[in-house]
Amino acid sequence: MQESRRNFAKKAALVAAGTAAVAGTSVLAATGKSSVQGDENNGVVVGSSRKKEILYKKTAAWEEFYKNAN
Repeated sequence: MQESRRNFAKKAALVAAGTAAVAGTSVLAATGKSSVQGDENNGVVVGSSRKKEILYKKTAAWEEFYKNAN
């Protein structure tokens, strides 16, 4: 009896893992998103945020860094 419970638990775990893998694959296929870069996007990700992105703000620390970097 104990052995049949263990076998059942093992089989149930394998089925659950397989179901999760199939579900994840089908969601990826349905959305059409992948990590493969195509020619149309050239690797650039375009978001929908309305915030302005600030990449550099001139400060004394940055000035010192750039002066020492050269």
